[in-house]
Amino acid sequence: MMQRASLLRHILLAIVLFTIISGAGQLWSVPHFFSPTGGDNNSTQSPKEHADRILASMSDEELLGQVFLLGYFGRSPSAEILDWIKNKHIGGIKIFGWNAENLQELAQSVGVLQNTATESKLKIPLFIATDQEGGWVRHIKGETSITPGNLAIGATGLPYDAYYTGLYIGKELRSLGINMNFAPTVDVYGSANAHVIGPRAFAEDPLTTAQLGVAYYHGMEDSGIICTAKHFPGHGKATEDSHGTLPVIHSDFNTLWEEDLLPYRFLFREGLPALMSAHLSFPEVIDADIPASLSPYFLRQLVRDKMSFEGIIITDDMRMHGALQNGNSIAEACLQALKAGNDMIMISHDFDIYQQTWDLLYKELKEKPEFRRQIETSVRRILLTKLRYLKGPEAVPLTPDPSAVADSIPSQESQEFFFNQAGRSVSIISDGNIPLSGENNKILLAGQLNAFLSVGRTYYPNADTYYFPYSPFYIADEQHISELKARASRYDTIIYCLANPNSAEVLRGLKEVDAKVIVLSVLTPVYLRTIPWVDTGLAIYGTGRDSFTAGFAALKGMIPANGRVPIFMHGEKREKP
Repeated sequence: MMQRASLLRHILLAIVLFTIISGAGQLWSVPHFFSPTGGDNNSTQSPKEHADRILASMSDEELLGQVFLLGYFGRSPSAEILDWIKNKHIGGIKIFGWNAENLQELAQSVGVLQNTATESKLKIPLFIATDQEGGWVRHIKGETSITPGNLAIGATGLPYDAYYTGLYIGKELRSLGINMNFAPTVDVYGSANAHVIGPRAFAEDPLTTAQLGVAYYHGMEDSGIICTAKHFPGHGKATEDSHGTLPVIHSDFNTLWEEDLLPYRFLFREGLPALMSAHLSFPEVIDADIPASLSPYFLRQLVRDKMSFEGIIITDDMRMHGALQNGNSIAEACLQALKAGNDMIMISHDFDIYQQTWDLLYKELKEKPEFRRQIETSVRRILLTKLRYLKGPEAVPLTPDPSAVADSIPSQESQEFFFNQAGRSVSIISDGNIPLSGENNKILLAGQLNAFLSVGRTYYPNADTYYFPYSPFYIADEQHISELKARASRYDTIIYCLANPNSAEVLRGLKEVDAKVIVLSVLTPVYLRTIPWVDTGLAIYGTGRDSFTAGFAALKGMIPANGRVPIFMHGEKREKP
């Protein structure tokens, strides 16, 4: 009897040991992002096989989470966003200006976000994305480079300038652990009233836009950053802002194909990894009052089938009113966006909206096999992109070193490059009083930007200044018009900074003054199209000190103004060279 009991104990012990050993083997064989076998990283599996193994092992939560790209408030990651990373396994985080007040803290925060993501079973890192286009749009400020911007690149027409702009912006993002940039903006500047795009565009010529967009992409690609070209299919003719409404663009398909889609056709052939879909309506292309971002025609038939794009498609922010049509909630619009062909949905803030969206999508995932297949296809694309860019020795560091940020942002090379680029881009609009020495002249510097006034005083030390508040809107500001006219009567020369529709209204008030009026245009010079009496004008495109330094140096005759205005200043299209 005792021998039988001993035999049973040995059998039970053997079963327990076998279970433990086999269980450990199963755990060891679970694939994760950094190893397709779960063991060492010496597997010869291809990225596609690796992605398929991860995909096959995903829970429903891990699968659905990858299509979410979310934002959070504050300088440090909130408990809520860390919970979404840990338990919902979201695919990405969008860094906004409110997260980036201090670069060292931002680098530390990125490390926290990525460490939380890679502590999971599958160890899938996050896309850490931002909007760092250069020029006007620069979500991460602090010590990052203030560049002359895309329209300045268009003014030089040099792919060299586009390439190194992408490279140096990319290197700064890399130092912060940011691995995805919503750039380049390749909207073709097709309307003088496209105020949302304006200087964010390279040019009004589609071919120039395409060539410079490709060069910018390769620069950023060489820094290891995932480029996300925008705003597909093209925001450059929109006269309204999709943040507040659904812009309607009356281009037919042939016009769209030959103009707005030309940059994308170039970029897709070069291997662009990601694309942002925009909330824009094209009623002449599809007979439906829906944005392209929610349209299967634009995202499946056009992007995938006709244009053969293989990368990932990410929506513009789904909180924008342009995405919300026919009374749909944000959650319902997100579902429609994924069904239409987007791979990821971006939602900038509000955890209640995140949860409402999750609940709706999770229910659809559970109940609709076709939707599950769509999500699996999207997640496979997401995983392949992450394996390509976020794994290996050349990848953007998942945990950047905050102490190294100050030494790398900005670099000496980037400072020299952007300073010289600003000089190359200065363009003459009309040269009636160039050069202006300033000797024996009573000069008034007038404008809305402090950098213009302070740099101007270094070139014309005896000049007086007149500042009025910045406003981007068309406002007939009678107070500032009358004040400036009264001041102008005491000067020989007014050097005026033209920055936006509001400053254009104030400038119109100077038409009858006796003083010479010289305009230094920043951002886009398009507003001078309707002020033909100005006979001396220079365009500098950027609002940083480098751009103003270049503009005043050209005005004084110290450097040549060899830039070429990349938009049509007189209302008709000029012949291509």
